[in-house]
Amino acid sequence: MTRSLGFFSLLVSATISIFAATDLPRSDSDESLEIEPPLLIPNLDRKLEKPQSTNEASATPAPIIDPEKLEKDLARAKKNAAGAERLFKIGVIAKVEAEFRGLRVVRLQSDLENARLALAKEALQKNETRLAAGEISKEDMGETEAALAHAIEAAHAAAARRERAELDFAEANLHRQQKLLALGSGHKSDVNRAEQKLAELKAPKE
Repeated sequence: MTRSLGFFSLLVSATISIFAATDLPRSDSDESLEIEPPLLIPNLDRKLEKPQSTNEASATPAPIIDPEKLEKDLARAKKNAAGAERLFKIGVIAKVEAEFRGLRVVRLQSDLENARLALAKEALQKNETRLAAGEISKEDMGETEAALAHAIEAAHAAAARRERAELDFAEANLHRQQKLLALGSGHKSDVNRAEQKLAELKAPKE
């Protein structure tokens, strides 16, 4: 009896060894378990928001925007803003849209003056080299310097108007969100964002 049990155990062990050495077909579920999870894509927003270092900023100068394109955009914006108040009164557009059209005009005007200023600075640098080489006269250089002074004055004036317009728009938006919240049609988060935006505009510039 003991000899029979020993022989049976030996037979079972051999059978198990044979099956273990044999490659069994994998099921679909087995394959799915071996698939590695996809790599997590890094947060691109954080990369975009990461401030450039001083060396990176100096190595990549900001491109000068074409004044002619800005002039066309400004003319189109002025046309859209001209009829905004009338469209609001007849119910075609919202009050906030009318206000934004006016703000866009001021922004584009500031961008245009900044582009003109950049070109005036570039012209001054070129003419300084030409003056040193004797290609232009001091009178010509004086005209270039006068043009630069005019561009600086225009850019500063446009920047001041833009700053005032941005503040007015932010204040109007805050009051609008507060009224909507009081009427039960707004959200506290919208009010908080409007308050934060206004605070940022009022903060002292470094």
